[in-house]
Amino acid sequence: MRRALALLAPALVVAACGTAPKAPPKGEPKKPAYYSDDGPPDSVPADIALIPDAVPTAEPYHRYANRPYTVFGRSYAPVVNDEPMRERGLASWYGRKFHGQKTSSGEVYDMFAMTAAHKTLPIPSFARVTNLKSGASVVVRVNDRGPFHEGRVIDLSYAAAAKLGIAGPGSGPVEVERVFARDAGTIVAAGPRPPAAAPRPASPPASPPAPPATAAASASVTTPLRTEPPVPRPAEIETPLVAPASGGFILQLGAFSSVDNAESFRAHVSRELSWILEPIQVASAGGLHRVRLGPYKTREEAQAIADKIRASLDFAPVISPAQNAPPR
Repeated sequence: MRRALALLAPALVVAACGTAPKAPPKGEPKKPAYYSDDGPPDSVPADIALIPDAVPTAEPYHRYANRPYTVFGRSYAPVVNDEPMRERGLASWYGRKFHGQKTSSGEVYDMFAMTAAHKTLPIPSFARVTNLKSGASVVVRVNDRGPFHEGRVIDLSYAAAAKLGIAGPGSGPVEVERVFARDAGTIVAAGPRPPAAAPRPASPPASPPAPPATAAASASVTTPLRTEPPVPRPAEIETPLVAPASGGFILQLGAFSSVDNAESFRAHVSRELSWILEPIQVASAGGLHRVRLGPYKTREEAQAIADKIRASLDFAPVISPAQNAPPR
């Protein structure tokens, strides 16, 4: 059970939507846990299991909700491409405390809609969430950020959690797979996998089920599917900066374990950055294939190009002295 987030600063800071936990007035006891006062609706609709899943559509990414942000001292960089993703971990849900409040997308949270919060999936995007214990699955629309509890990979609306059978326990092990508008026909034809019975508020909650042995390790890892993505996501590799050298500076745009992915990304960047006159190179060394530009004579020149690329592609290249860059 979590919180809905709204972006407060343009780029780096988000805070809990509505209000963050506040200290209680003097004389009142403290709440036992963060968001422990959330819960299911007072009355659960009898037909909650019949609420239709979200249908993937092609929507433009939100202008502000996909910027990098920091929560509880940890930074996150949302994905802004069409790369497939699959991950496993614990799913939780949020309910009446946030019902009617704004999400990170600015939309009003409806606990009876098929929506979800994710730390890095684009807003908006769509995901199939499968209960690893029962096999039940739902399709949700991601329109919020979270959860920020360790080991949890997605926060579901109450309706989605009820259909998956995890509203009563409070959490459960799931697989999250990103789906796209191109998958809508297949998803609608197949229909939802058998849902679990909807819980009732009067039912005493059980202890949260233990995640699979690999859930904690995989909670913050996104694993590309076997199919080649249209625009692969660069590996998050930072090249340490050292003292300038006579060889100038290069800009690293991305690093990939697959040369095909590197070439695909290079072609994409070339189309997006048509103003760049010099060729965009793929340098291979040490099992990685780096997409890069340069060398540039001075750090200032490299920084100017890097700033312009960031404005165009919404990510910043890594600047490194040319003599430290892997050979071509």
